[in-house]
Amino acid sequence: MTVVQSVDSVALLPAYLAAGTAVLVLVTDLVLARPRATIAVAALGALGTAVGSALVGVGAQRRTFCVGADCSWIFGGRAALVGAVVALLTLGVLGLSVPALRAGRSPVGEYCFLLACSMTGGVVLGAAGDLITLIVALETLTLPLYVLVGLRRGRLASAEAALTFFVVSVVATTLTLLGAALLYAVTGGLHLDRLSALLAERPELRDLPLTTAAVAVLLVGLAFKVAAVPFHAWAPATYDGAPLPVAAYLSTASKLGGLVALLAVVQRALPADQTGPVLALLAVLTMTVGNLVALRQRRTVRLLAWSSVAQAGYILAPLGALALAAGRTEEARSAAYAAAVAYAVFFVVLELAAFAAVTALRPAGADGGTLDDLRGAARRHPWRGAALGLALVGLAGLPPGLAGLFAKVTVVRALLDGGAAWLALVVALNAVIGLAYYLRVTATLWAPAAVAVPSRGGAVAVPVVAVVLAVATVAAVVLGFAPQLVLDLAGR
Repeated sequence: MTVVQSVDSVALLPAYLAAGTAVLVLVTDLVLARPRATIAVAALGALGTAVGSALVGVGAQRRTFCVGADCSWIFGGRAALVGAVVALLTLGVLGLSVPALRAGRSPVGEYCFLLACSMTGGVVLGAAGDLITLIVALETLTLPLYVLVGLRRGRLASAEAALTFFVVSVVATTLTLLGAALLYAVTGGLHLDRLSALLAERPELRDLPLTTAAVAVLLVGLAFKVAAVPFHAWAPATYDGAPLPVAAYLSTASKLGGLVALLAVVQRALPADQTGPVLALLAVLTMTVGNLVALRQRRTVRLLAWSSVAQAGYILAPLGALALAAGRTEEARSAAYAAAVAYAVFFVVLELAAFAAVTALRPAGADGGTLDDLRGAARRHPWRGAALGLALVGLAGLPPGLAGLFAKVTVVRALLDGGAAWLALVVALNAVIGLAYYLRVTATLWAPAAVAVPSRGGAVAVPVVAVVLAVATVAAVVLGFAPQLVLDLAGR
C-alpha cells in the first residue's frame, strides 16, 4: 500500500497563483527595480488569482490532501467566492495605494509583496479543511498587515497602531491555537468534518469541561480577528493609524478572512448547541456597541471602523439562530450560513467603495481626516461625493443601495426561519440606530461649507483611484440587482 498522496493541482491553482504573485513581485522588484513594473505584476497576479478561483469553482467540488474521507483542501463554490473576492479586494486596495507608492511614502516592492502574501492567506482560508491549514492561512493573511499598518513613515499614530494590532493579534493567535490544541486533546482529530463527526458519535465528549473550554477559547480567539465586542478595542485605533488603503484592506479582506474562519469552525466542527448562545450574545453586543459608539465619532476612519464593528454583528446574527432548536434544523442552518457569507460579501464591496471615495476626496497620502473635512465635498466633487453617499446609504440598508438592503433582508429572513424573531428585532433596531450616523454623514457631503475650501486635485492627478472607486461603486450596484447569485454561491 502506497503512502504517497495524489495531489489535485487544479484544486490548488488559486493558491499557486496567489503565492506565485508574491514571488514574482519580489523577483521583479529585485531584478528590474522599477515601481511601475512591480505594481503591474502585483495587479495582474491579483486579477489572475480572481479569475483562477472563479474558473476552478465553476465545476464540481474538488478535494486534495486527503486521508480517507478527511481532506485538508476542499475547493467548492464558497471557497471560489472567497478566493475571488479577496483577490479583487487586493487589486482594489493596490489601486488605492498608487498615489502613496508613487510619492515614495512606502517602499513599492515590500508593499506589494506583503499585500500579495496576505492575499495568499485569504485564498487558502476559504478552502481550509482542517484546523492547522485554517490557522496557518489566517496568520498568513494577518502577519503582513502588522508591517503594512506601520508603513506611514514619521507618523507616531501609525507606529502605535501597528504595535496595538501586533499585540492583540498575538493574543488572538495564542487563544486560537490553545483552543485547537484542546480540541485535539479531546477528540484526537484536526479535520473539521472529522471533529464534527466525533463529537456527534460520542456525546460524552461534549459534556467534558475540557471540550467546553476548547470551544470557548477557540471562539474567543476568532472573535478577536473579526473585532467582535468585547474583543474589538484594537480596531478603531488601528484603522485610524494605518494608511487609508491599508485601513480599507483591514476592514474588508482581513475581516472577511476572520469571518470565514469563524464560520468554518462553527459550521463544520463545533456543536451548534454550544456555539449558538455564544454567537447570539456576541452578535447583540457587537452590533449595539458598534452603532452606539459610531454615533459619537468625528473622525472619518474611526466612524467607518466602528461601523465595521457593527456590521460584523449583523454578519454574526444569523449564526445566533443556532442557539434555538428551530435554528438547528438542516434547512435553517444552511440558510443561516449562506446569509452570513452573503452579507459579508455585500458588506466588503460597499466598504471598499466607501474607503475608495474617502481616498479620492482626500489629498494624496493624507489620512481620513474629520467629518468636517467632508462638509460640502459633494458640491465640490459631485461624482466622488455621490459615490460615497451611495456606499453609506448601502451600508445603512436603504435604497438605492440595494446591496445593503438585500443583505439586511437576507439576515432577517434567516433569523425568522430559525425561530430567532427576538434577534431579528435587535437587528432591525440597530439598523435604525445606524441610520442616524450614516445619513448624517451623507447629509454633510451636500451641506454648505462654513468656509470656502479650494478644490483638491488628488483623484484627478491619479486616475487609478477614480477607476477603483468607479468599479467598486458599479460592483455594489450590480450586486444589488443580483443578490441571489451571491446567496447561491454562499450556500454551496
